[in-house]
Amino acid sequence: MIHFWDCLSLGSMNPFDFSPEQLELKQKTNKRSVAQLSVLRIFSFFALGATLILTISEHWAWALPSILCFFLFVRLINRFNHLKDQERIYLALQQLQTQKQARQERKLDALDSGIEFADKEHPFAGDLDLFGPHSLFQLLNHCTSAGGKQQLATLLKSAVNPKAAQQRRAAAAELQEKPDFLRAMEAIGIAFPQGKVGPWKQWLEQKERQPNLLHWLLAILGPVGGVLVLLFTTQGIFPQAMLGIWFLVGILLLGMVFVPLKRAAEAIPVASHLNSLRLRAAQIEGNSFQSDLLQAEQARLQAGSSPASHQLKELDRLGLWTQNRLNLLYLPFNLLFWTDFILYLRLAAWKKRVSHSLVQLPETLENWEVWVSLGSFEVEVGHPGISVWTQEPILEGQNVFHPLLLPSKAVGNSLTLNTNQKLVLLTGSNMSGKTTFMRTLGINAVLLNLGLRPFADRMTLGPLQLFTSMRTTDNLGESVSSFYAELSRIRTLLQRLEQDEPIFFLLDEILKGTNTQDRISGSEALVAQLLPSQGIGLISTHDIELAALGEKEARVQNYSFHSEIQDQEILFDYRLKEGVCPSFNAHKLMELMGIKFESK
Repeated sequence: MIHFWDCLSLGSMNPFDFSPEQLELKQKTNKRSVAQLSVLRIFSFFALGATLILTISEHWAWALPSILCFFLFVRLINRFNHLKDQERIYLALQQLQTQKQARQERKLDALDSGIEFADKEHPFAGDLDLFGPHSLFQLLNHCTSAGGKQQLATLLKSAVNPKAAQQRRAAAAELQEKPDFLRAMEAIGIAFPQGKVGPWKQWLEQKERQPNLLHWLLAILGPVGGVLVLLFTTQGIFPQAMLGIWFLVGILLLGMVFVPLKRAAEAIPVASHLNSLRLRAAQIEGNSFQSDLLQAEQARLQAGSSPASHQLKELDRLGLWTQNRLNLLYLPFNLLFWTDFILYLRLAAWKKRVSHSLVQLPETLENWEVWVSLGSFEVEVGHPGISVWTQEPILEGQNVFHPLLLPSKAVGNSLTLNTNQKLVLLTGSNMSGKTTFMRTLGINAVLLNLGLRPFADRMTLGPLQLFTSMRTTDNLGESVSSFYAELSRIRTLLQRLEQDEPIFFLLDEILKGTNTQDRISGSEALVAQLLPSQGIGLISTHDIELAALGEKEARVQNYSFHSEIQDQEILFDYRLKEGVCPSFNAHKLMELMGIKFESK
């Protein structure tokens, strides 16, 4: 607990507290300390002003108390800012707890949907609820910057890569064991919002003219001359006009560094953004990692002469100085002592020393936002399933269920696809779970590719690319009907299969936009094209006639979902069963919705 007199401590600042324990109590204590510091700051400010007046008007002996009041005032400001930052972190931790509960309860409406990343032309993203309302992005995303979200979305939509997926699995498993690190990284990103980094990167990459001998001489002459002019003027040795002349000379000479300092002030991120970069860099530097991917990402922060967090801490001080040069309190101080030359020399030296190692820092931290998302997913909602990668074109799911459903209510099912059982024809009643099961297999394949554990007891996947055709819709702007849109998707699938690309495909109610006879004949022709290819997958249909293919072709298997009608109610068990669905419920559903059939 922070006590009143801790506010006056002149020791180093305590590290920030990222623990969610007793959060409400800590927030109250922190607010009380902030209020106490506000009062102390006011008293120290007036004491500083009084001692300065006494120093000038009475005696130089008051200079020492004035200096002490100045350092006390600065210390109180730093302490106040530290506690305000801690307050932001506590609020961020509170937000994290709320979001965690929402994800665990699958109440995702308030979370960022990532709808801007949706792409209906993508091979699978548009059909598997990766983005949009109640999506995998909402369950997975812990990024705090636009760039981080973009990188996460790119990874979600990436092609299946078994080698990279296994490397990501090792990294995610390691991060899962570091919940404190994950929580701190995300809390920092929320507490200290990040702005655009474009101007800063351009400034870092831009070569500056190096200071010359004149800059060094003026950096020494300014403070020395300012002290002498002030001393001699107050003692009556110099006329007061001399102080004005010194100011005018300062204005002319300071113009030499005005433009580069103005450019730096506009480019250096604000304190909140620098805090975000520095604190997250320090978190990464302060941890040890074992996986190759995480070690490589960590090494990017050590590319310069010193750790990135140290470089940013120095830039934070220089940036604050640079951005407050036109402050009314600083301006006369600058004109008297020509401190802009000292700032220019320090800034030029910093930039020459470390700028090359910080150019890629924002992108590096965006990568870490993705890693934090993967690790936090496993901590908050991950399922202890086993993922297995193989070189064979296989998909096998044991008791696999959908991650966007509550685990307590989700029904798991098992299925195997391989070269001997290449195609499953899936029949079943309306609302019985056919489409959900297909999406379950697809979205769990995405999880495996991300390096996450499947929502299954065990899931095995070979080097198969994912392709779906499930949500084909019309497009009035392009004069495209839903039937033509579906045919275009199927054509893309066939073209890829003709190039011997191994694909796991999911086709939902194919050719539904045409008449029954054409749909059946077209479906049979499509199956005949799919079987000799490198693809394996599922096709759902309401056409029982297609089930005959399972009797003619050993590589085609019939599976189904059933329903049962009891007392004017349709019941579903959502269990996958071998064989063709024996009955359908469309007639009963239409009756329940008010459609009256004439009795025969």
